[in-house]
Amino acid sequence: MSFPRDRLRRLRRSETLRRMVRENKLSCDDFILPLFVVEGSGLREPIVSMPGVYRFSLDQIVDEAKRVADLGVPAVILFGIPGQKDARGSGADAEDGITQRAVSAIKAGVPDLCVMTDVCLCEYTDHGHCGIVDQGRVLNDPSVERLAQTALSHARAGADVVAPSDMMDGRVAAIRHILDDHDFDDIPIMSYAAKYSSAFYGPFRDAAESTPQFGDRRAYQMDPPNRREALREMQLDLDEGADVLMIKPALAYLDIVADARSNFDVPIAAYHVSGEYSMIHAAAERGWIDGERAMEEALMCIKRAGADLILSYAAAEVAARLDS
Repeated sequence: MSFPRDRLRRLRRSETLRRMVRENKLSCDDFILPLFVVEGSGLREPIVSMPGVYRFSLDQIVDEAKRVADLGVPAVILFGIPGQKDARGSGADAEDGITQRAVSAIKAGVPDLCVMTDVCLCEYTDHGHCGIVDQGRVLNDPSVERLAQTALSHARAGADVVAPSDMMDGRVAAIRHILDDHDFDDIPIMSYAAKYSSAFYGPFRDAAESTPQFGDRRAYQMDPPNRREALREMQLDLDEGADVLMIKPALAYLDIVADARSNFDVPIAAYHVSGEYSMIHAAAERGWIDGERAMEEALMCIKRAGADLILSYAAAEVAARLDS
């Protein structure tokens, strides 16, 4: 049938009706909040390019984790920024590294909060690349060895989930093997399976002090024009032992999120990255858009595309509104 019998506006005429027939709904359980932890004490440093986001010292991050848990957000993912960096990224797998200490502190203070860790070297290397560099080239296999050791150190510290974000070939298999060999076979891997070499990471690199000191990351992160290649990356990570597949960025790659949902029957995560987050805030500060509505719409679009889990710097602020 058609108009005038079919009138789709009938079910849109009140908020109650709209709520009742809504196909997708945001929930606190959808969210993972990224947190930055730094050396020092009493620090809650605002990140200028990411309004509402801070770097926390170890003594402050547990209180932030408690606040997040009280809002109903079930998980955080930690990005550690060490006091000293070197070419090898020695702090990445140090037993007393900043991330390892943060994991232990949060698990002791907020035991029911799921603590995930970003497994990469870029925050720890003085050159800012995600792996071991030799004569200007990022080496794959030596980098994978370092990443596996880093993941193991996070598991030993108490991490609930490890999340490799480097895009080195074979790193999921190496991490799965080393975890299993050390009796951490119950620790899931959330793989940044399709991580694109995106222009939307700028504010994050300010926050994590991880801008490459030479070149860029196009030789290992995915090329933005490629769609089919993402499915190959995801299938390889599943074959190597990944439990959750992540797409990064999210908003600019909703087609990839939808492809993942259509092709793989595993949990799909998507990272609402710093540039996507900060653009909304910047426009809202100028009065060009309704920031709260735009942020929730953006997150809803990510969920509608097929994401089960959404990493977003807006997780806590949106969760607070969902609870009210």
